[in-house]
Amino acid sequence: MDGREELAARFEAERGRLGAVARRMLGSAAEAEDAVQEAWLRLERVDAAGVENLPGWLTTVVSRICLDVLRGRRTAAAVVDGLVDGPEVEAELVDEVGRAMLVVLDRLGPAERVAFVLHDGFAVPFEEIGPIVGRNTVAAKKLASRARRRVRGTGDPAGAGDPAGSGERVGSANREVVEAFLAAARGGDLDALLAVLAPDVVRRADPAALPVGRPAVLRGAEDVARETRVIGRRARFGVPVLVDGEVGAAIAPDGRLRLVLRFEVAAGRVAGFEVVADPARLAGLRLTVLV
Repeated sequence: MDGREELAARFEAERGRLGAVARRMLGSAAEAEDAVQEAWLRLERVDAAGVENLPGWLTTVVSRICLDVLRGRRTAAAVVDGLVDGPEVEAELVDEVGRAMLVVLDRLGPAERVAFVLHDGFAVPFEEIGPIVGRNTVAAKKLASRARRRVRGTGDPAGAGDPAGSGERVGSANREVVEAFLAAARGGDLDALLAVLAPDVVRRADPAALPVGRPAVLRGAEDVARETRVIGRRARFGVPVLVDGEVGAAIAPDGRLRLVLRFEVAAGRVAGFEVVADPARLAGLRLTVLV
């Protein structure tokens, strides 16, 4: 085996881990594969014999590539829809990372996301994370800590509806009601929807969330259940999350946020819910992963 073949073999041994790092950072299998391939191209251009810790070197390179991609998204102010993976690839990514985690990670700043993924996901020490994100060790720790609060709600003194700032303290009863609503909507089960909706339930929605001609406000379990049954196909992309400290749901067909459902639960039923679709309103919501 010549030197290049040996180097290729060593790189292939790291490919799976590098791909996992990049997928969590970018939320896109296609972009992650591009980042890993770019790392290989850069490895070919250096004297690998001088690289003492190849796994660490590759992790640094892939992370910096991902950081550049994330910063580019911010500059463009949006993720181009053409970069979204196909349904099968997206399903694999959701299974690997979790739809709620993808949604919340997508709301972090680039450096926060990289620091959080590397430390909390892959146990990379902050001494190595700092140079990747252009910070010292203390600042890298703060980035990851801030990201952790935004992802999981832990240690956030301002957590609305959650005095300890932890998603673990949110009542499980409300979560069960929201999950029952999503399950019934996914299955188009009219009886199950009627069972989880209060008789006088009120549905409010941003116009962008509704088919043309549907009212912004709809009242009564029968009408709300029938509408939900018709448009419930979106619910297959729904996942429970904390919305400003209360149990709600994020609709993310490609791991990126499209709609948020905010629920009012009373006496074990959905007394009302709001469908938020306006981009400006979505951007103002504080979303965290339920634990």
